[in-house]
Amino acid sequence: MRRSSFFIFVLCICSQLTFSPLFAQTSQTLECNKIFEQRKQELELKLEEIDEARQAYEALKDATEAMFKKKEAALEAKERDLNATRAKLEEERQAIEALIAKNEKLLEAIKKAKADKVAQTYAKMKASAAAQIMEQMSPQDAAKILSTLKPKIVGQILAKMSPQKASKITLLLEDHTSKKSD
Repeated sequence: MRRSSFFIFVLCICSQLTFSPLFAQTSQTLECNKIFEQRKQELELKLEEIDEARQAYEALKDATEAMFKKKEAALEAKERDLNATRAKLEEERQAIEALIAKNEKLLEAIKKAKADKVAQTYAKMKASAAAQIMEQMSPQDAAKILSTLKPKIVGQILAKMSPQKASKITLLLEDHTSKKSD
């Protein structure tokens, strides 16, 4: 818009000059040409500046896009690595859980074997000897051992204990048998 206004202005000046006398017309035409040349040079400089700015913009745009693609590729690689690590950790977690479950079963089997062995030991003892040993134990431990024995043997051992201790153990045995039936 600015450019066309300038040309219209110059054309107007030049057209007014054409109606002047011949001498005035020649000097003014020369001046008009001089103004055109100056303006042409100014416009060419502006066009060069605009072209340089456009080239700089294109170079910046290309560099930015290349950097973005590089960062995006690095991010995707990291994401793949993280997913692989996550999958590996999940496999390890599952293997550990399986190992824990296996170990818990083994521990239960060991505890049962140990309890059976203790039960067999007390079952083979005389009731009076077993009662004396259990008198020294906590009622909870004594009840735990007695809960693994046959009722006839339990009765014989309890009969040889002090009444207070036997009653405490009997109450605990009641809890053990109700838990087993649940």
